[in-house]
Amino acid sequence: MSERLKPGDTAPAFTLPDADGRQIALADYAGRKVIVYFYPAALTPGCTKQACDFTDNLRLLADAGYDVVGVSPDKPEKLAKFREQENLKVTLVGDPAKETLTAYGAFGEKQMYGRTVTGVIRSTIVVAEDGTVERALYNVRATGHVAKLLKDLSLTAG
Repeated sequence: MSERLKPGDTAPAFTLPDADGRQIALADYAGRKVIVYFYPAALTPGCTKQACDFTDNLRLLADAGYDVVGVSPDKPEKLAKFREQENLKVTLVGDPAKETLTAYGAFGEKQMYGRTVTGVIRSTIVVAEDGTVERALYNVRATGHVAKLLKDLSLTAG
């Protein structure tokens, strides 16, 4: 089981391919706040809802200085299809090797339908401008999570 991050920890560096196959690195966001969220699979109902919620609130988040990066174990081709099909504006990156998911504590044992399974733990990590973890939220719900995050960050749609 991977170690969960806590506020004050240094966010693990990563470089992963986006939906277009371009390499996206956490270092690209140095000096900015970034919300890195981890989800199990593109093109599934819960993950679609969550990605659409982030897309719908992207302007509000950007105006407050936050960038958003979604990470899943999907390959770039599937991410591109997801982005096109749902008209997503968030940056989506794929981690098929699950190294970044593991480094962030977002891959491991979880409860699903009353059974213990190994998989992606839906998580959101808010990384501060200096690269440290500001918030680490694990086992979040797909529906309503973005609204709760906005509230926690004292951001409200106006």
